[in-house]
Amino acid sequence: MKQNETSSNTAKSDMIDELGEEHIGTSWETPLRADAFDMDDEEKILLIAYHFKEIMQTLGLDLNDDSLKGTPLRVGKMYVKEIFSGLDPRNKPQIALFKNRYGYRQMLVEKNIVLYSNCEHHFVPIIGKAHIAYIPSRKVIGLSKLNRIARYFAQRPQVQERLTRQIAEELKRVLGTEDVAVLIDAVHLCVSSRGIKDTASSTVTAEYSGAFLEQATRDEFLRYLDL
Repeated sequence: MKQNETSSNTAKSDMIDELGEEHIGTSWETPLRADAFDMDDEEKILLIAYHFKEIMQTLGLDLNDDSLKGTPLRVGKMYVKEIFSGLDPRNKPQIALFKNRYGYRQMLVEKNIVLYSNCEHHFVPIIGKAHIAYIPSRKVIGLSKLNRIARYFAQRPQVQERLTRQIAEELKRVLGTEDVAVLIDAVHLCVSSRGIKDTASSTVTAEYSGAFLEQATRDEFLRYLDL
């Protein structure tokens, strides 16, 4: 490759990386191609395994080693069945609502929901906690379903701002109310394990709607979180 071509490719790579760090996006929906689910899971697993094997070989790893030879397939299975399973709408949790028989009209808060996601810019983990609140009307949701909704949207390549919004929008849709709040406090390994290597900072994002746009209601929510 000629030197000017190398310089041009390097410049393009630097520009892409810079744009990625700025979290540029146009929608709170996860960007998916129209043909995202034309291929079944087993085909995806095998194709990812093939390409990951190529990555490992490019890095100079010996895939004949007993410890490494099964890694490409393990990674393929992990990507499709586990850490990116939230991309597939078929994995969306089925949510059952219950009548608000107690007539409870105050804030309900579930805090410290552990989240594991992956940064879409470097494909390294985002580890944190989500805090969710809503004010019931005629229906209430099982507590475990709040965890399941948060986990479903976390299990895809993410930016934290989008993840926060997706959880909030789904809760509003399911509960039929605007009175929803979501706050996420997370550590990004793309910050702590590479680049600046800052191991002390965390990122906080929040989405408030309905009654939570009022200062008093929002302050009550934050008091429950000790923030």
